[in-house]
Amino acid sequence: MAVLMAVYNGALYLAEQIETLARQDVEHIDLWFADDGSTDETGAIVERTRATWKKGEVHILPGPQKGFAENFRHLLVHPAISADYVALCDQDDLWDEDKLSTAIARLDVEASATPALHCSRTRIVAADGTPIGYSQRFDRPPSFQNAIAQNIAGGNTMVMNRAAHDLIRRLSQAVALVSHDWWCYLLVAGSGGKVFYSPDPKTSYRQHAQNLVGENVSLRARFSRLYHAGKGRYRAWNATNLSALETCREHLTEESRRTLDLYAQARDRGVFGRFIALRESGVYRQTLSGQIALYVACLLKRM
Repeated sequence: MAVLMAVYNGALYLAEQIETLARQDVEHIDLWFADDGSTDETGAIVERTRATWKKGEVHILPGPQKGFAENFRHLLVHPAISADYVALCDQDDLWDEDKLSTAIARLDVEASATPALHCSRTRIVAADGTPIGYSQRFDRPPSFQNAIAQNIAGGNTMVMNRAAHDLIRRLSQAVALVSHDWWCYLLVAGSGGKVFYSPDPKTSYRQHAQNLVGENVSLRARFSRLYHAGKGRYRAWNATNLSALETCREHLTEESRRTLDLYAQARDRGVFGRFIALRESGVYRQTLSGQIALYVACLLKRM
């Protein structure tokens, strides 16, 4: 088991998160840290962890200093990381003791040669760990037709098998990414792999002033998404993802390639052609309001 953690100035909460990793009921865990140029005590905490970690080995890498998504990509493509299971870990979360074992049990249902990815809902907590609520629950099945329109797989909940990690490592070297976790969801689902989403949270996602990606269930957060979609951010994200997927086209299933082509047409045809292509693509978002927003974006050519 390998846990990959991209860190940057995370000293305030990092030691507490590492303690929850030490309490995991999985016996062997190798930790891989990529420090993106921290100027606080993060480096000292990581070094102390290397001296005291009893579950496996601790590896410390310099990050590329291009942001958290690139730091996680740096870890995901690193040639020395080899494990039957790989988990992504944020520096300021808190993990339930059975987070890894629960995901592994679900992944083991699939043949080892099939890329498989497990993700879940999160428990939202305040900076001091006090529970606030939960992230949005998704009830429609994960699929490439969903992944191409939205990401339901939070990176801080992701655990993948070796086949999924090998796929992601091979195909993530040079493509532009909107986010590392959305890319993982797209690749595994699009290549015919299995994505498992659990509504049972095993990760406590801490809300604090330094969060780069905040919670997304509040009314304010939903209005923010609508505002930025109207400004063209969602269309720009789609352009980035579609370009990256085209470079990996030969690794997608025939059904995924059809979905990719129709979704591209739904962005650029005339208005009626866009609607027809979107409907034929089978692309969907998880909620009715999200699906309506998708068709509005299609109408306004903001998709």
